[in-house]
Amino acid sequence: MTDVQAAPAAPSGSDIGVLIADDHALLRDSFRALLDATPGFVPVGEAGTGAEAVRMTRQYRPDVVLMDVRMPELDGIEATRQICANPDTESVRVLILTTFDLDEYVYTALQAGASGFLVKDTTAADLLAAIRVVASGEALLSPRITRRLISTFAGQAQPPVGSGANLEAVTQREREVLTLIARGMSNAEIAEDLHVALGTVKTHIGRLLGKLDARDRAQLVIAAYEAGLVRPGGR
Repeated sequence: MTDVQAAPAAPSGSDIGVLIADDHALLRDSFRALLDATPGFVPVGEAGTGAEAVRMTRQYRPDVVLMDVRMPELDGIEATRQICANPDTESVRVLILTTFDLDEYVYTALQAGASGFLVKDTTAADLLAAIRVVASGEALLSPRITRRLISTFAGQAQPPVGSGANLEAVTQREREVLTLIARGMSNAEIAEDLHVALGTVKTHIGRLLGKLDARDRAQLVIAAYEAGLVRPGGR
């Protein structure tokens, strides 16, 4: 049995409820202290294993789960998959915590439904900002990280077996936007590249999310890669 502490109080109003899932008690305590001390955040519970993270997410329905990758009983990737696949918890956002800024688990985590990831040595300010971003429904996947994510698969000639996004309903312009997203461009950079208004880019992205059944920008990157629109290691 792990040493797990859960707060009985639920977030109210505009507060962001956060579940902390990590097998290191000291790190959980540090995150809890930070959230407790910051207006607008409520730590709703702490989980020391992936299985506990799944169970407590169902129990407390947090807005965001801070999810470690390496945990006993059930790793963070499978815990993320179970949370995002369950109709009762699919609206919960998962923010993966990694030891390095890009490791072998990141792509799998995004496939499982994670909305982004952070390194564990990030600053307190960046952690709070990341939670806000993910809680608002956006993906925490910067252009720099997107480029590195794609380059990770430079040694792979083909997308994973059995994968591949269905682009039949996607227009040519939407394909262009999707390709630029996967290349790591921001909305402003896409607008400049295509010589269109920023609002037009946002409209295209909204349609892509609907057509590809993607929950955020991170999954659009996955879709573009799996559809073969972007080849790792090159433009």
